Amino acid sequence: MARQAADVLNPGVRRREVFAWAMYDFANSGYTTVVLTAVFSAYFVGVVADGAPWATFAWTASLSLSYAIVMLSMPFLGAWADRRAAKKRLLALSTIGCVLTTAALSQVGPGAVVLGIVLIVLSNVFYSWGESLVAAFLPELAQPQALGRVSGWGWSFGYLGGMLALGLSLMVVLRDKAAGLSAAQFVPKTMWITAVVFGVSALVTFVWLKERARPLTEEGAGGFGKAWRQLHATFREARRYRDFMWLMACAVAYQAGVAVTIALAAIYAEQVIGFAQQETMVLIFVLNIAAALGAFVFGHWQDRIGHRRALGLTLVGWVLTCVMAAVTTTKGGFWYAAAIAGVCMGSSQSAGRALAGLFAPPAQLAEFYGLWTFAIRLASIVGPLTYGLITWGTGGNQRLAILATAGMFVAGWVLLQKVDVERGRQAAITAS
Repeated sequence: MARQAADVLNPGVRRREVFAWAMYDFANSGYTTVVLTAVFSAYFVGVVADGAPWATFAWTASLSLSYAIVMLSMPFLGAWADRRAAKKRLLALSTIGCVLTTAALSQVGPGAVVLGIVLIVLSNVFYSWGESLVAAFLPELAQPQALGRVSGWGWSFGYLGGMLALGLSLMVVLRDKAAGLSAAQFVPKTMWITAVVFGVSALVTFVWLKERARPLTEEGAGGFGKAWRQLHATFREARRYRDFMWLMACAVAYQAGVAVTIALAAIYAEQVIGFAQQETMVLIFVLNIAAALGAFVFGHWQDRIGHRRALGLTLVGWVLTCVMAAVTTTKGGFWYAAAIAGVCMGSSQSAGRALAGLFAPPAQLAEFYGLWTFAIRLASIVGPLTYGLITWGTGGNQRLAILATAGMFVAGWVLLQKVDVERGRQAAITAS
């Protein structure tokens, strides 16, 4: 067992520290599962906005605004965190912010559209900052040849956290619906559940996860100005990291499609296929099981068959998912599409995070993951906003919108062919 750990983890890294790192994925997955995917998204469109024609677009626009804020801020915050060795401190602040604003979503009732938008924007910004910062610890923990499997451990464990928050929420929903309560009465309780699971689970991360980076000298670290100059220098030297840049372009394309699934799966299931809210929650719960298995299995497989090939296979699966979802007219058919989507979701997100870590210079981990987050959040604007515009412009034709989403995964596959894994890794190793 000790030898196996030595083959996977960097010297000095203990297994409990990897567990603590994975616990953050466990903690924050409830936010995406309950708030963005299964519960609050459909609640916002159907109850808060009362099913208005502009409701889906308002939801996607709110998410897009939050992602734009993250795009503009995270690369700089990453550069600053590297210079100050402050990843863990910033992670703590972002966690507190997301927990508090998620709990505050419990105050969003029918008609409170503005309050809902403000809180969704804030909570998603805090969530996204934390997601980027915790990812920057991955190359400090895992050896290069094991980045895929360790990333997969985190993603698969994360989906278990999402299932915990969703399972507890589902129990409340079923109980309250049986008692004759409305969504405006039981959805706020699910926001409290999500916030508590996030906050309590994340405590493990802050107890055991270490900040291994060392700050530069006060003169060398500088302040905000030097962090900006460091970030500008990285963009200026983009040719040196061209495989990382191709990977970011690929991520913008395929993560746009993933973002559609996260933001709009519940809305599509309920408004197009005809799922009831509790059926949607069960669907997302099962989707998380498939995603956990996909992340775990593909994480190990990725290290064996190669990062690019593994990611490419998941993109093919995503295309199949979109086509199936667009043409099916039955709940059973949609269940099949959702199962494939779950496997592809866990594996594609884990594979991308590991590949980004392989291309990141050791002294600039938070900065490069900040750039990675820039690409992911740009995708999160392009995907849902495109979907929202198509549905709005076609009088609510969500089938056409989900079919158009398949094109995003095709574009991602094409851009992935430009990535040379060995060349990208060498550029990271030889970075001064």
